[in-house]
Amino acid sequence: MTAPTPSRRRHRALTALAAGGALLAVLTTTHGAVAEPAGPHRPSVRQWATDATTTGARLEAPVPLTTATGPADTTVRVNPGLRFQKLTGFGASLTDSSAAVLYRMKKSERSALMRQLFSPTEGIGLSTLRQPIGASDFATKGYSFDEVPAGRTDYGLRHFSLDHDTRRILPLLREAKALNPRLTVIASPWSPPSWMKTEGSMIDGKLIDKPAVYDAYARYLVKFVQGYEKAGVPVDYLTVQNEPQALLRADYPGTDLPVAQEARVIERLGAALRAAGLRTKILGFDHNWAEHPFDAKAHTDIGEDPEPDYPYDLLSTRAARWIAGTAYHCYYGDPRAQSALKASFPDKDVFETECSGGGASRTIGAMNNWARSMVFWNLALDEKHGPHTGGCTGCDGAVTIDSTTAAVTRTAHYYTLAHFSRFTRPGATRIAASVLPAEGDTSPLQATAFRNPDGSTALVVLNPDPEKPRTATLTAPGVRETTTVAPGATVTYTW
Repeated sequence: MTAPTPSRRRHRALTALAAGGALLAVLTTTHGAVAEPAGPHRPSVRQWATDATTTGARLEAPVPLTTATGPADTTVRVNPGLRFQKLTGFGASLTDSSAAVLYRMKKSERSALMRQLFSPTEGIGLSTLRQPIGASDFATKGYSFDEVPAGRTDYGLRHFSLDHDTRRILPLLREAKALNPRLTVIASPWSPPSWMKTEGSMIDGKLIDKPAVYDAYARYLVKFVQGYEKAGVPVDYLTVQNEPQALLRADYPGTDLPVAQEARVIERLGAALRAAGLRTKILGFDHNWAEHPFDAKAHTDIGEDPEPDYPYDLLSTRAARWIAGTAYHCYYGDPRAQSALKASFPDKDVFETECSGGGASRTIGAMNNWARSMVFWNLALDEKHGPHTGGCTGCDGAVTIDSTTAAVTRTAHYYTLAHFSRFTRPGATRIAASVLPAEGDTSPLQATAFRNPDGSTALVVLNPDPEKPRTATLTAPGVRETTTVAPGATVTYTW
């Protein structure tokens, strides 16, 4: 292991934090997501609430603002004049497993659910999807798009085929795109084809360190993008490896891809995308805010540098000219790592591309630290958290589809996403939202705010305390309201 220099230590992701998500229960489901200002002088503030104390209730309209009297515990100030990143949006991953459970439904019922998920006017308006390139841990089987018998190679990619995705995944993606034409697609591979790997398997191992393999892998990814575009699903962003610091993934596809190897792939991929006339942008890294100790130990145990400053090191290579931004996951570390990276590379974007179980707290944290997206993991799973080939055995989808009855249950993930996706639009800008809690408040409110292209504002507030309500005075130009936020509640205010 190479000891990090003092400058690298300064840039390292901040203190690891196991931030728990708030208990979520219900969200109002009124159609017509974005509130219009009532007038130029005194906007009418509306609120939509998911209250942890009312599990099972279903509100069908925005509830009246819960007004409070007397001094407030907290002041939440929104300043639309201070602007940050533009959003691509919020969403999940339409994995092979998600497609499988969606196709258990009757076509009419599946279409109705897709409208509820993706339509900005009839549903919650999900606007970003992250698509695995080949199998992930949530797949019905292991597969890539260019597998050949063991011991053989296919540098010419003569066996490349997207047949697996044409059956269910691509039709669903086209449907989602039709429902929300501003849908952003981010694609990520869990592994190159087996014949490109040191172990001859999609499970674990490394990419073979040969120029011919780097060239073939770059062309493989280009063919994927071309095939998806031809099928009516343009790929907006592309990463070259999901969780590249992952070692010892024993039961599902994964690849340990060091910085130097990722840079070599990206240099070839960037040039190949340009030569093919494709506008797909490349994102680097695609892993946690900080390196998980399990992954770091796995590398040090075999005498390798765990590369704790991976995103910084990657953006310091020649490949950086092809990299539009950095993709992060929420499973370990602190979202402030995103702001630290942004400060060092201000011309590079930040995306949150995978999160399961993070809830509103991590979503607010990601947004307040420059993320242009928040993508939860599976869009849909069954009641056994599957089907899957390995990895996470307790992950939830945004919806659960019963394997026997095909009944749909909306999970906490669904309601968390809805608090954001329903009230923001792609192209919305995050604006300043500061929280001033009472002295001694050990569990203060959390907040983030957005200005939509039509001029409307959405403010999302979380009370992380499961027992104590908070009173808050909301202030913005033309707005001053004192309201109560219930214990454990997530509330979206619009004006």
